[in-house]
Amino acid sequence: LPMLVDRSWAKLLYKLLSSMMSGTEPHTDREEDYRFLHSMLMEKKLHLLFKVNARLCCNDLVPLIINIRPRSSSLFQLAEELIYQGWREEVKELLALISKPHFQSLLHVHDAVAQRDFEPVLPPIPDDALEDEEDSVKIVSLVKTKEPLGATIKRDTSTGAIVVARIMRGGAADKSGLIHEGDELKEVNGVSLEHRKPKEILPLLVSLTCFLCSVAYIRFKIIPAYSREEMSTTKQKLFVRALFDYDPNQDPSIPCKDAALAFKRGDVLQIVSMEDDTWWQACHLEDSNGGAGLIPSKELHERSFSFTTKQMVLQWTGLRRSFRLGRKSSWAKEAARFRRWSAGVHSSICPPTYIKVIPYHREPKDRHRVVILVGPSGVGVNELKRRLLISDPDRYGVTVPHTTREKRRQESEGVDYHFVSVHMFEELILSHRFIEYGSYRGHYYGTSLDSVHRVMAEGKVCLLDAHPSKIKRVYTSEFKPYVVFVKPPRIEELRLTRRRAKFVCDEEDTNQVRIFSEADFEDMIDLAENMERQYGHLFDKVIVNGDIASAFRELRSDLEKIQEARVQWVPTEWSCSSPTKARRSCSHLPSWI
Repeated sequence: LPMLVDRSWAKLLYKLLSSMMSGTEPHTDREEDYRFLHSMLMEKKLHLLFKVNARLCCNDLVPLIINIRPRSSSLFQLAEELIYQGWREEVKELLALISKPHFQSLLHVHDAVAQRDFEPVLPPIPDDALEDEEDSVKIVSLVKTKEPLGATIKRDTSTGAIVVARIMRGGAADKSGLIHEGDELKEVNGVSLEHRKPKEILPLLVSLTCFLCSVAYIRFKIIPAYSREEMSTTKQKLFVRALFDYDPNQDPSIPCKDAALAFKRGDVLQIVSMEDDTWWQACHLEDSNGGAGLIPSKELHERSFSFTTKQMVLQWTGLRRSFRLGRKSSWAKEAARFRRWSAGVHSSICPPTYIKVIPYHREPKDRHRVVILVGPSGVGVNELKRRLLISDPDRYGVTVPHTTREKRRQESEGVDYHFVSVHMFEELILSHRFIEYGSYRGHYYGTSLDSVHRVMAEGKVCLLDAHPSKIKRVYTSEFKPYVVFVKPPRIEELRLTRRRAKFVCDEEDTNQVRIFSEADFEDMIDLAENMERQYGHLFDKVIVNGDIASAFRELRSDLEKIQEARVQWVPTEWSCSSPTKARRSCSHLPSWI
């Protein structure tokens, strides 16, 4: 290669070798040496080498060859030069190969790595950027990749200016720390935003995107919002469990669907900002290090629920005439059902949207959490509990209830019931030792806390079924109940799956059974709706029992996951060990929000 650089020396060498080839006459004293030299100079390969050297020297390609190593993209220039000089078809194929976008991107990456150019370079700020502007104006340059910028804008109704409405936590704007809520945007990439609508600004944010590296260089001219309140420096994290499903695509009130966060009931979310009264910022538990998204606040969800309720009332009111024109039986049935529904809505509190939770790290020595199954009568709670007990009697156990009636011949003490006197039963009532109790045909029946302790002491999962209004005695950190709400399916599916099913209507006489009626189906659905509306904040899991086999498999799988999980999320109020301490340390943390 050094020989090729010095062209005059290369030409001189070529002429010298040519003269030697013509002057190699055989001599008698050294004939053998001359023959060897002549044969070597006549080799075809040596002649081709001379021609390549001459072509390179004449066509001024030496600088390209030297620059191949420090900059691989010079291959493209070299191939073009070779084609211009009339080289063979293989070179054209080479040119087509290195002209492909993927190969050029590879060369671009190679050059960047060779030059250790790993970070994007911001465009220089012009010297006259701040001329004729007030001192409060600042220039912010950001590098935007494929991820969203993480900010929403709006028009100020009083001034007409474009201002930053919110900064999404974890986004590019938030990470830069240079743009804040309330800042007024004057220019984007040198384009004035005066008299522009927010939807017209989006195309400006992608105008400087590089097609190879998908990086956009965005320069803002901003008037800072000095009057804004400084963000809180507290590092306390707030986690909540969602008590409803949310799909931004089905919400017409969301300001930006791309900035929203979808979630399902039971998902644990980390709230990162509650500064906006209508739209909070949150992220999923498994994506706590990523960007945040918008979710409806508690107040917004309550207003939406109230609006939906009013719409349903108005719709029903408008249909009353059509019911009256129909059969009287249909009118009476629908009117009775609406009265039950309306009474349940207006007698209940606003439905909770999120419940504050904290992580519970279960140790191997800790007792299992109590599992409580709740649901309306006839939905299948007892059958699910029975199947769980039969499937694994070493893992699951049930309590033995107390009663004041006489023991029957086939019954055993401590197996079927704990038979106690009326006086002892009433003493247990006064000492608050019952989870729930009642009287039937002059006898007391009840489930005691002591019977739950016995099952837990055996190392088993205690299965309870109770009305949600009666579980407050075990809704504590001592038992850490996992509440499963068994919900009926739609009435059409109830008619198909329960049309031949029978249930016991008198627990004292097992022969008194009957088939479900249409009224039973309607009552079951109404009771389930009232339960979920009033006590939905207590439910950890909701299972729709359309098919008993499918519902049982879902329940068993969910309970196995809970028992094997080392970290579980429980209500914040359980962190308080005593009522006194609860009033003192948890008064500012409501159990649900």
